[in-house]
Amino acid sequence: MRILVLGGTSFVGRAIVDDALREGHEVTLFNRGRTGPELFTQAERLLGDREEGDYTALSGGSWDAVVDVSGFVPRHVRQAADALGDRVGRYLFVSSNAVYAAGVGPGADESAPLRAAEWTTEEVGRDTYGPLKAACEQEAASRYGERATIVRPGMLAGPHDNVNQFTYWVRRTARGGKVVLPGDPGQPVQVLDVRDLARLVSRLLADDRGGTFNAMGPAEPLTLSEMVRVCAQAAGSEIELVLVPPETMMAAFPLVRPDRVSEQSFQRDFGRAREAGLPSTPLLTTAADVLAWDRDRGEPPLDVGPAPEVERTLLSYVQG
Repeated sequence: MRILVLGGTSFVGRAIVDDALREGHEVTLFNRGRTGPELFTQAERLLGDREEGDYTALSGGSWDAVVDVSGFVPRHVRQAADALGDRVGRYLFVSSNAVYAAGVGPGADESAPLRAAEWTTEEVGRDTYGPLKAACEQEAASRYGERATIVRPGMLAGPHDNVNQFTYWVRRTARGGKVVLPGDPGQPVQVLDVRDLARLVSRLLADDRGGTFNAMGPAEPLTLSEMVRVCAQAAGSEIELVLVPPETMMAAFPLVRPDRVSEQSFQRDFGRAREAGLPSTPLLTTAADVLAWDRDRGEPPLDVGPAPEVERTLLSYVQG
């Protein structure tokens, strides 16, 4: 297939492009050329800027499918569709689990109510990210109809992660010792290897399949404490979990949801994606690969998780 990827060099896009090239597809990248210019030398590169509305480089050419991993506001999708016209077959938009409204309950599938689409701002933040993605979905569906495919990932993990929520726990447990675990150790967690998401995208395109798909993992239910222990196992380290009441939390811990409403985002039904070919890499494999990648890059400071001194303070509080 001839696949156009809008983005394609950061975490999610990078995994999708890598999978597509490995499958033998012809890939064209459209982006600003600032991130990972050394990547994917075998792919055609077209330079443009979605923030500035510069799609000049897309004025020619045609593709069997386009994968949009860099659309964050509805204008991005609308302008891309205007620029491409009918020169693409399927339009696959990578959305987010954040589009869902709160209060649906565990096991909700793709038919669950969505948050109200946001059309009045382009400021992407905690409160607007999901509504803006919902508006992007509407733009894609309105323009491409049955040729639109929507993929809604949850929390992703894997090498080259630029969010580092899972990476925090991999790095922290690798140090061993007493590990602070605030909240409920039995809290459900859903984490998907980004390479599994990429495989799903490739299969949906190959099958020319439309519709909406929750992209979650792992295959079996997972709890917060189980996830942390798997991370330690990947590093071969010994840890002791120290449970801390959520009301004593002095910092945000990645993937910890102190309230049950937020926790629902970790209990989505993703059976439809599994039927469409979503694989499930063992969490131990993902953790080991993240650990190797993190060490190889020199373990730079993370912008998530508590500072070591905060964890020490919490340990002192619990242990009296």
